[in-house]
Amino acid sequence: MGAMGTGRVADVRGSAVADAEAGAGSRSVGAEAGPAEPVPGSPSAPDGSERPPRSTRRRLGGAVVLLVLVLLFFLPWWTLFAAGTGRPFPVLVAGTAVFACWLVSFPFLMAAGHGRRRSDRAARVADATLGAVWVLFTWSVLGGLVHLALIALGIGGAGRARSIAMGVAVVSAALLAWGHYEAMRVPRVKRLDVHVPRLGGRLDGTRVVVLADTHFGPIDRAGWSERVAEAVNALDADVVVHAGDIADGTPAQRRGQSAPLGTIRSRLAKVYVTGNHEYFGEAQGWLDRMAELGWEPLHNRHVVVERGGDHLVLAGVDDVTAESSGLAGHRANLRGALAGADPGRPVLLVAHQPKYVEQAAAAGIDLQVSGHTHGGQIWPFNFLVRIDQPVVHGLSRHGERTRLYTSRGTGFWGPPFRVFAPSEITLLTLRPGDGPGATT
Repeated sequence: MGAMGTGRVADVRGSAVADAEAGAGSRSVGAEAGPAEPVPGSPSAPDGSERPPRSTRRRLGGAVVLLVLVLLFFLPWWTLFAAGTGRPFPVLVAGTAVFACWLVSFPFLMAAGHGRRRSDRAARVADATLGAVWVLFTWSVLGGLVHLALIALGIGGAGRARSIAMGVAVVSAALLAWGHYEAMRVPRVKRLDVHVPRLGGRLDGTRVVVLADTHFGPIDRAGWSERVAEAVNALDADVVVHAGDIADGTPAQRRGQSAPLGTIRSRLAKVYVTGNHEYFGEAQGWLDRMAELGWEPLHNRHVVVERGGDHLVLAGVDDVTAESSGLAGHRANLRGALAGADPGRPVLLVAHQPKYVEQAAAAGIDLQVSGHTHGGQIWPFNFLVRIDQPVVHGLSRHGERTRLYTSRGTGFWGPPFRVFAPSEITLLTLRPGDGPGATT
């Protein structure tokens, strides 16, 4: 990269961040945030239809959550200890007691770990429980389907259910052990060329390293963070991007884990945008913390990098959930982010959630970089993620011009497991001209 010469970055603050609320960006955020609540005392929804009282909706929501929890715990218990397995009575009682205690304690641990108290110890237990029961549930479903198929085919006999139970237990244990290793290791580097038709020739080969979803949290990963920083520095990046969800917790809580981000080097710029999780724990504080660590917080603003007279606009928007957080001055505002930018220059937009690509494509953005999905993190959750997001991971093309790269994420959220969804540090090499844009 040394042969490409030196470059520079110009700081261009979005002058319209606060006042350009009437443009397309603000309209689209409103659409993503969903319909507004009716005014207090109003019996109707915004469309005029009758709406259940808030207390009724809360009770219904609580009932749905309780039903899901019972199902998540019941099916593994049924597969492992009932379902014709012929377990001795003491084993059945012990297994039932374990699952019952597991189920009853789980909501309290989640509340203690992720509620107002934010006990890291409780969060570690709750998160591990969530991951373990999800894997057990998934493979219990698959085991049940296999069991039904064997019955239909007349294969096996009295020991069939016990063999299925043993298989579910062994596979789940193996996947959890492997998944924990995958979550805790330094991510592998994923390398990809991305074609940006409007990119100037002197910016050909620009190396953009993408981090996303580091989720510094209840497990102290300061050492992991140091090794990630070393891996990034070894890539000799021109631009480093952090696409949000930096941590679960406040900057003070995660100060040690975030400190190594200050050692990351780049030739032209290091930029950061907020993810949805920042709005659970002092989003403005994280913007300030990243600035303290030498990063450019793209809080609905942009900077311009230049090499040999060719320019690239690096723009960023707040997460689409920012407006509903109630934090003053926070919302996804693409018009504000691009205020003052030369419309003839290519734009790399950093937006935490892939679904913001609809607005990016409408605005003619060249490349959007996102995270958020974790690639599903624990299979088969990727199918549920796909319901909410247009892409789960990889490179995709949207409209005539816009490419979207969706990272699987560098860290993990909650359960310390990654199953069939490996983490990544992404190296995007920008190339001028048209090229493939299909999901990889």
